[in-house]
Amino acid sequence: MMSSPLVVNVAELLRRAGSVREIDRQIESEIFKFDDARIVMGSQVQVSLTLEALTDGIVVHGSLRAEWSFECRRCLRPLSGQAEVEVQELYQAVISDPDAYPITGEQLDLLEMARENVLLAVPLAPLCRADCPGLCPQCGSDLQTARCSCSREQRDDRWAVLDVLREAGGAKDDR
Repeated sequence: MMSSPLVVNVAELLRRAGSVREIDRQIESEIFKFDDARIVMGSQVQVSLTLEALTDGIVVHGSLRAEWSFECRRCLRPLSGQAEVEVQELYQAVISDPDAYPITGEQLDLLEMARENVLLAVPLAPLCRADCPGLCPQCGSDLQTARCSCSREQRDDRWAVLDVLREAGGAKDDR
């Protein structure tokens, strides 16, 4: 089994609080096993992290960057961009913080932390622009490029019975 490119030996860091180590790598997105169609497979994930030794663990901070591709939630046009996230996470050999990641032996596996943070940074429902009019709900025309002749009157079907009663009664007021 191949070891992860983000497993880091931290024996030296654990010996001296205050010591620092830099990690700057580009890693194939397939290594992360994102299982998310928004992440561009075959692209590189940029990992730029600083590891700082504490008396009770190691703080990992820096940035992660990955390419994403999806579609506008209103008009369905293809979109792409880069998700960039700043991270600050704690690793501990003896977990005292419930949010800390484990130090196993004298190694940190940064892969799962990086994977989680990148997935949280990718937009769930992006827009091509803030005022995107989307598609016509009746005919499906892209309202950015064409106007359609569909009625824009919005009716709530739950009130349709009352509309029928009002029309049948001639809209009289029986007070």
